[in-house]
Parts: sequence; structure tokens; C-alpha cells
Amino acid sequence: MSPHTAILCVDDEVTILKSLEIELRSTLASQYLCEFAESADEAFEIIDELRQEGIMIVLIVSDWLMPGMNGDEFLIRIHKIYPEITTILLTGQANEQAIQRTYTEAKLFYCLQKPWQALELQTLISTALSQHDS
Repeated sequence: MSPHTAILCVDDEVTILKSLEIELRSTLASQYLCEFAESADEAFEIIDELRQEGIMIVLIVSDWLMPGMNGDEFLIRIHKIYPEITTILLTGQANEQAIQRTYTEAKLFYCLQKPWQALELQTLISTALSQHDS
């Protein structure tokens, strides 16, 4: 039986996505479908496809600096359409104003600085998911 809930990671750097994939699949693959996108546009397509299949995204982990649409704008748009999705912003470069705007306008759960520690990310994701489930 496949999971009916998913986690979506969005980052334009393939190496970051691979790292996230390894970390998520090792800890959460049995409970959640893990999806990966290299842009906000691709993420919106994945969200639409999953929803058509009856799969709900419960968590999005997004990079901030991406071509086309930065993570703050992406997560704000997501929140307006799907306010139930919990969001985490990954960044090594976001300015404080963009981060604060995301907390305010997208109800950002947490902003994690790159590079992160694996245990820190796993704990953060577990906390975010447990809040979503309650």
C-alpha cells in the first residue's frame, strides 16, 4: 500500500535534492511518499498530480534562492492555496526581510540555514510532521 501523504522538497541544486532524498528516504519513506522538484513550477505540477491521485502533501521543504521564483514567494503562494501544508525554508543566502515575510505571510514553520546537520533536519521534520498530525 502506498502512502496517502507526501513530503515535497524543492531546490534547484540537484546535489541538495539528492542529499535530502537520502536523508528522507532513510527515515520516512515507509510513512510518506517523498517527491523532489528542481523549481517552483515543477513543484506546482507535482502538487497537482499528487492531489489528482488523492495524495495530500503535508510538508514542503524549499530552498530560498531559485531561478524563476524564490522560495519565499513560492511558500507564500502555497500557503494561500493550501494553508494546511507545513513549510520549511532552507537557505544559505536569504535576507532577514524575506525570511520574516515568509514567517508572516506563509506561516513558515522554520527556516534552516545551509549547510544543515542531518540530525537537525530529521528532528525538525519529525517535529513539523507531529504538529501536522495533531
